Amino acid sequence: MTEPLNSLARLRKAAIRVLFETKFRARLRVTVGSATCENAAGADAVYSRFQELLAGSTIHDVALGRVGCAGKCDMEPVVTVIGTNGVPVKYIRMTPALAEKVFEQHIKGGKPVDALTMRAAANLPCNVERVVSVCHASRCLHRQGLDIEKEFLDGIDRAGLRERVSVTRSACQGLCERGPVAFVYPDNVLYEKLDAEKVGKIVDRHLRDGNIVASYAWTGERLANRFLPIYGDVAFFGKQLRLTLRNCGVIDPESIDEYLAVRGYEAAATVLQKMAPQDVVKAMKKSGLRGRGGGGFSTGLKWEMTAAQKGAQKYIICNADEGDPGAFMDRSTIEGDPHTIIEGLIIGGYAIGASVGFVYIRAEYPLAVQRLETAIAAARKAGFLGTGIFGTERAFDVEIRLGAGAFVCGEETALIHSIEGKRGMPRPRPPYPSVSGLWGCPTCINNVETLANVPVVILDGPEWFSSIGTEKSKGTKVFALAGDVVNTGLIEVPMGTTLRDVVYGIGGGLKGGQELKAVQTGGPAGGCLPASALDTPVDYESLSAAGSIMGSGGMIVIGDSACMVNIARYFLDFTQDESCGKCTPCREGTKRMLEILDRITKGKGVPEDIDKLLRLADVVKKASLCGLGQAAPNPVLSTIRHFRSEYEAHILEKRCPAGVCRDLLSYRIVVAKCVGCGACRKNCPVSCIAGEPKKPHVIDQARCIKCGRCFEVCRFGAVTKG
Repeated sequence: MTEPLNSLARLRKAAIRVLFETKFRARLRVTVGSATCENAAGADAVYSRFQELLAGSTIHDVALGRVGCAGKCDMEPVVTVIGTNGVPVKYIRMTPALAEKVFEQHIKGGKPVDALTMRAAANLPCNVERVVSVCHASRCLHRQGLDIEKEFLDGIDRAGLRERVSVTRSACQGLCERGPVAFVYPDNVLYEKLDAEKVGKIVDRHLRDGNIVASYAWTGERLANRFLPIYGDVAFFGKQLRLTLRNCGVIDPESIDEYLAVRGYEAAATVLQKMAPQDVVKAMKKSGLRGRGGGGFSTGLKWEMTAAQKGAQKYIICNADEGDPGAFMDRSTIEGDPHTIIEGLIIGGYAIGASVGFVYIRAEYPLAVQRLETAIAAARKAGFLGTGIFGTERAFDVEIRLGAGAFVCGEETALIHSIEGKRGMPRPRPPYPSVSGLWGCPTCINNVETLANVPVVILDGPEWFSSIGTEKSKGTKVFALAGDVVNTGLIEVPMGTTLRDVVYGIGGGLKGGQELKAVQTGGPAGGCLPASALDTPVDYESLSAAGSIMGSGGMIVIGDSACMVNIARYFLDFTQDESCGKCTPCREGTKRMLEILDRITKGKGVPEDIDKLLRLADVVKKASLCGLGQAAPNPVLSTIRHFRSEYEAHILEKRCPAGVCRDLLSYRIVVAKCVGCGACRKNCPVSCIAGEPKKPHVIDQARCIKCGRCFEVCRFGAVTKG
């Protein structure tokens, strides 16, 4: 038997040698974001065009490759050009035609196309030589009472470096005991325990003269924020701390060599060689890692419960059945870094005594499935899966099972039934899956994000992991940031970050000058928090106390143009449709609630309806069999709690304050503003608008179908909606 770490070291050395010859020796590396969302935006065509341009040229020192999604959804496809000694250049919204321009001017000519870059879109200087990213977490900010960012800016001005050096802010780097800290790249140097004197010397010696001040530099190594040297010069990325998404957008997800080069499978080899199963469980408990699928149950405790069960066969399952509307955290993680999920399963399987792992994933994620299949095959070939893994006598393998799109199969007992070939319906608990799960055997179920954090806990240490976040919510959380926010995409922030920091610090505020009305967290099972709750920390306890939940990680920013009654109706319509129908409270209760909401949005509500909704919600929450039904009323309860006046306007005044609910709308023409152009009359699909040319027009309210076409085409603001 070989020692796992020695065996892994040989494989990593060979992998790095291959990568050096094919990638790192190149003058330039060009990476194209390649995930479902980026491919839908045209990334495949962009990649093909770069291939054609390189094949038709005499250039042989440029390496072209694919990476997973970095998370900047509103700017895809993203193409990154990385030189050997410069700040990486990120091009956004690439097309084949723009790829030609980048190829001619930057790749061939050596001059970046500034107007097409992410930094230009963020109104940042493009031609800088270095970027200083200063930690802006509270503990670094308050250490020594010194404004490190200002010290750098003042020093850079004194040295005349403003055109050559840019200063930005980062999220917590998990080095609080060594703060204040600042990261300088492309040199990839992290300076610790900064004060005014140290900052002055760093500016003079490093930023001006190019000599790293080694005595001030932190020499440790972390898996976290691997993306920072590439993306951290833009606030959207720099203000994040990435553990789950550490490799997404950085490595080729279909290359096991690239995963090995970034310490891939080292955590698995470490536990097999140096740790007993119970030691792994203790490390998970000590880290404070909680399940990221929505329940927030202790990962270590779940592993301990499963490990304690007797039985020749145990299973571990990765729940990748991501069904929340607008959520794509698990999909992007798998598409960008599939090997980290496999490694998490290997470690979890070892800890609980399982020899088989399953990944239960939605069939609607074909690219994620394909990359998982590729990764599993590569891991088997390397000896990380199968019999005698890592040269030991242990056996562990992973299989994929496809879900058919039922939202309820995200619930663990329904998921188990689906893998067994049965209809995906939940069953009463206890017994819990850790006691009697898949085919009656002890089974542990963790979601994608939870398993992706496991290698980080092992290699960076449970103490370090637990230093991030809040007292009861450790580590980071991934969110799919969507809605009426400027910067949409996938983000990862330390637990305890406030909603305000997410919406305005990372999200860039609201689109179109809107005012914030609400933030919806937790998907269809979550709640809508008003603007007054913006300072709520993002952690399990705080969100619950505020009337929402963490959930799996959906976060929708809602502007003042939205109707909160209609928002509640939308989410309840989803959960009612996805109810498996097994238990009466969920099957019938959600249907009755939806009928009431439909009635209210159509102007047929009565004053008693609000109390009926509250009573029904209470019954559904208390009596439903599984988490779907128990959480289904949350959007209704939270909107009544925080936006009751909108319900009352719909019911008592037969008016939708936001002008969204079609049956409550009326379109009228303001005589003083109407010039008689006829645009509204010509575009009306039911010809209910009358009027002579150059004279005010009028809408026949009895015939109007309230389609809004007149409002859309009027160029003079003469048509009102209300």
